[in-house]
Amino acid sequence: MKGSKDLLSSILKTTQAGQTGIRSIMNRPLNENLKAALHSQLREYNAIEKQAYDLARERNWVLEELDPTMKHISNMMSKTRLRFGDIDSKAASMMVTGNTRGIIKGYKNLNQYNNSDAAVGALARKLLDCEKENIQQMQGFL
Repeated sequence: MKGSKDLLSSILKTTQAGQTGIRSIMNRPLNENLKAALHSQLREYNAIEKQAYDLARERNWVLEELDPTMKHISNMMSKTRLRFGDIDSKAASMMVTGNTRGIIKGYKNLNQYNNSDAAVGALARKLLDCEKENIQQMQGFL
């Protein structure tokens, strides 16, 4: 079973991966509506990341963060994938794929979580809801 600290670290890493993915495509020439949706998603990830740090600080925990190598890989993959073709559709597809991975990881974590910390569990469910909404937002751009 995952403990509360492990679950919170996973939430943090997922938000950081989402932020990295969005930032890696924001400098591309995207549809203004897509950019607005991505900015909204970035703000939501930032807010959840802040909540994760706040919970950790209240509990005197040091959380494991996203490996910097993963950030670099994400940036390189985005450059390659968005080189040619319908950039909006490709960017939306990348976001759907990333959010889907986050949802799968989130459900796995919640199934392993022992529910000892209600606030951490609530934040995990909030992140899942956020990622589901992100997928819905991206569907129109595919």
